[in-house]
Amino acid sequence: GDNSGDNSGDNSGDNGNHKTATQRHDYLEEHLDGNLCRCTGYRPIWDAARSLVSCHHNEDDLEEIRGPCGVKCGECPERESCEMDCNLESKKQMADVAANDNGGGCCGGSGSESGNEKCCSSSSMDKIQQYQQIIESKHSEKWWDQPNDMFPKELLRDDEKSVHDELSKPLKVMDTSIHNGGTWYTPNTLEELLDLFREFSSGGSSSSGGGIKMVVGNTEVGIETKFKHASYPTMVHPSKDIHTLHDIFSTEDCYHVGGCAALGDLQEFCHSEMTSDGEEANRRHERTAKPIHDMLRWFASTQIRNVACLGGNLVTASPISDMNPMLCSLGATLVLASRPKSDGGVVRRNVKVSDFFIGYRTVEKEDMEVIERVDVPLLQDRFEYCIPFKQARRREDDISIVTSGMRIKLRPAATTDNGGRHWEIEDVAIAFGGMAPKTVMARNTMDALIGKPFDLNSFEDARKVLQDEFQMPDDVPGGQAQYRLTLACSFLHRFYLNCVEELTKDVAADETEGVSYPPVPLIENDEECGVGGFVGVKKPSITGLQTYPEPKVAVGLEVDHLGMKDESSDLPLAAVAAAAAKPSSSDKSTKQTNNSVGQPATHASGPLHCTGEAIYIDDIPAPANLLHGSLILASKCHATLASINVEPALSIPGVAGIFTSEDIEKIGGDNKMGPILLDDFTFLPVGEKVEFVGQVLGIVVAASQEIAEKGARAVAVEYTDDVEGKAIVSIEDAIDAESFWTDFRHEMKRGGNVDEILNESEVGGKRLVIVEGSMRSGGQEHFYLEPNSTLAVPSESATNLTIYSSTQAPTKTQDFCARVTNTPAAKVVVRMKRMGGGFGGKETRSVFVATAAAVSAKLMNRPVRVTLNRDTDMAITGGRHAFLAKYKAGAVVEEDGTIKLHALDVRLYNNGGCKFDLSGPVMDRALFHVDNCYFWPNFHSVGTSCKTSQPPHTAFRGFGGPQGLLVAEHIMDHFAVECNVSGDKLRRDNMYSLQDATPFGMRFGDGFTGMWNVPAMWDRLEKELDIPGRRQRA
Repeated sequence: GDNSGDNSGDNSGDNGNHKTATQRHDYLEEHLDGNLCRCTGYRPIWDAARSLVSCHHNEDDLEEIRGPCGVKCGECPERESCEMDCNLESKKQMADVAANDNGGGCCGGSGSESGNEKCCSSSSMDKIQQYQQIIESKHSEKWWDQPNDMFPKELLRDDEKSVHDELSKPLKVMDTSIHNGGTWYTPNTLEELLDLFREFSSGGSSSSGGGIKMVVGNTEVGIETKFKHASYPTMVHPSKDIHTLHDIFSTEDCYHVGGCAALGDLQEFCHSEMTSDGEEANRRHERTAKPIHDMLRWFASTQIRNVACLGGNLVTASPISDMNPMLCSLGATLVLASRPKSDGGVVRRNVKVSDFFIGYRTVEKEDMEVIERVDVPLLQDRFEYCIPFKQARRREDDISIVTSGMRIKLRPAATTDNGGRHWEIEDVAIAFGGMAPKTVMARNTMDALIGKPFDLNSFEDARKVLQDEFQMPDDVPGGQAQYRLTLACSFLHRFYLNCVEELTKDVAADETEGVSYPPVPLIENDEECGVGGFVGVKKPSITGLQTYPEPKVAVGLEVDHLGMKDESSDLPLAAVAAAAAKPSSSDKSTKQTNNSVGQPATHASGPLHCTGEAIYIDDIPAPANLLHGSLILASKCHATLASINVEPALSIPGVAGIFTSEDIEKIGGDNKMGPILLDDFTFLPVGEKVEFVGQVLGIVVAASQEIAEKGARAVAVEYTDDVEGKAIVSIEDAIDAESFWTDFRHEMKRGGNVDEILNESEVGGKRLVIVEGSMRSGGQEHFYLEPNSTLAVPSESATNLTIYSSTQAPTKTQDFCARVTNTPAAKVVVRMKRMGGGFGGKETRSVFVATAAAVSAKLMNRPVRVTLNRDTDMAITGGRHAFLAKYKAGAVVEEDGTIKLHALDVRLYNNGGCKFDLSGPVMDRALFHVDNCYFWPNFHSVGTSCKTSQPPHTAFRGFGGPQGLLVAEHIMDHFAVECNVSGDKLRRDNMYSLQDATPFGMRFGDGFTGMWNVPAMWDRLEKELDIPGRRQRA
């Protein structure tokens, strides 16, 4: 059944061929985890991969194949005539089953010698063989030999022992390049490892002490070096020959896990312990292994678990670690090893995991100590239970909001004076992550439970103690203080429910042998859903279904062209058009020349996308003498740029040049830029105010991207804090400081004086309901898969420029590249073949990357490529505008109880960032949409863009429309609650009708804007989808 414990090394001998189809799919899904591309889409990747493990020997293994119409191919009424690939695949599966029933193999042969082998084919020929033949014919023998050519010749030996001996030698590698990667050691014994920690740790004998790091999976150190630019002079990777660090084994009362053992290996070990024979002697192993295994299944991804180690997870001391609370609750102990003297022995000491964490990212460990192993005591074979809990924003590959491990040990209490018997809590351990700056034990809650009866009342009392024990302020790091406390209380209650279920099983098993126990507490029917949870159940399978309607062909001239006016009057027009466009069966080679309206068409670059051969800016082959650029970014805001010292960067070997605003002045370029207002700079001049963290100050160009980035970090930038006031970050800050672009404040009015109307309580003798409030919508990152990238190539002695840019605005890019380099626009050519996503984020905020590359290419007369890394792109390019709406609205209650909208006064604010960019047009679009599809007889709206210290926010899909529409829907919900009416009915009763007009004068109707379809669409959806019935059932 459950193969989630298998890691990447599992089944290497048989490739999973002996598994059932379901098991092979589960195995594949587990190992695809973390490898799927959301751009291509999960479903097509999974469909392609699944075809390589699908092999159908009986009907139980058959997949339910569905066509694009959404109907199961096996149940399709047109199954015999349909020639879609999905139907052919379904027929082939059935043929495979029939062939196997007659003694043949699924590949058309007689099957394997053992009769149990299964091929990996789901089509008329083995797909792998098909593709192999194509690839072999396409590539030369030299191409096929590439893997052998690249493999180190020193390791190409026939003698496995000599290779092992070579790899087992202690290793020391020194990075003498400009990257200063430090010195790497691979010790072969525990003593060698501990000697290195003694020498290079803080206070060690080495002059370079204080910077040693042990690297196993590089999952934490890699982040520190890449994103935090940490530098460690000494790094150690312990050899696999140090068995005490890598081995996982069990003894009579304990699991022993090496400190450097991979989490994937631990998961596999626990899986084998759980699936061993169910003898009583193994019940302790199974009960202890299951919570560890279950938590690890949701711990990061398969790739991370295969390299990350348990010791690294412990010393990192993350306050939201999943494994640390689990180990605390199990009573695990750490064995810390050190070697204080070079001629002495190894010194070991034990520390309880629950006592190991002493502060935020701080642990009870000396610098020269190493976690040698983790000892996890086994649970009792009955009446002791450990349950893991985890809550994140999504189940997979996400950090926890709150995580917990809870263990309890029960015993039958002695008979009381009245003869009653009950279960008593002998011991309990409750640990939480996400409730404090470190992993913590809920000691007060534990004290409130120990010795108490095991019943709901005891846990209700404990919940109150837990609430007092973990009170957090609203501004606690990570936020969501009340939600996190609610989660912790929920975990405690679910722990009780799970323990009741487990206790019931244990009692039932023993009572069959004549043993009598006290009665087990009962669970109410409405609380049974609280038993279990996603942590302890099997991962759901990858599923996906794509459906789309049959293409429609409008009645028009094509009817005559396709010749289907008379003979096809009884058929749907789309079906006739498709049939007419399809080549006849008598001439399959005839090229389709008929009208293709309504026919599906392959994306022009689809094959290149699928094979990875589509060329994006960073894929363009490097021109001769190419330089790489890295932007110099401001580290402060709301300050004045005092000076830029480039000398430290110029001293780095490989740095070719550094350019700032002074260099733009030297070539007579115009440093100002902006899509509407020229209020931005390519490079911020000295003396100007730095308006946001990440503002571009200049560019470093170098022989490699790594050197350029190092040079940019080396530039010394000084600021002066002479700017009055404080930085304005939020919309509320801007309102308080009156920081607006007032010249672009717009408003719309219709009807009477809204202020006066909304001060009334009646309209024409009918009650006027007033609602007032505010609504916020946050910003959003574009997260295009291709970051901003530009390749600038000069020619004709830098008098001409060719700009390859990932941009949605080639003309704007050309204009500002010409301005900033003082080059005639006619001599600047911008090329943009394709983008890896834009969504509005590259409409204006891609230009500064192109201008920076253009300046450096012009001045160096060499090609320059600038590609922002992901974190820089997200930090400085802006995103969707956050909005704040303050509203006051009135609605009239008609005599029949219908609620009719009467007046609206709404004021919209958006966070435009520090530059105007497109904030004004985005706000205007929101004003045009704030009425949504609802008629307000009296209407007043004002839109104001706020100036803050954030990066300039820009276009995003919808361009302000979604934010405006959302405000109207929020107000409708407010009215529905206030008037106690159905939100659906309220919306339908107040939609625009024909001849109505919007506040900006657009009138609905055939003579004006054409058909007004929203009310009809609403009515049809409500009827055909049975919306009232669904709501009632829900």
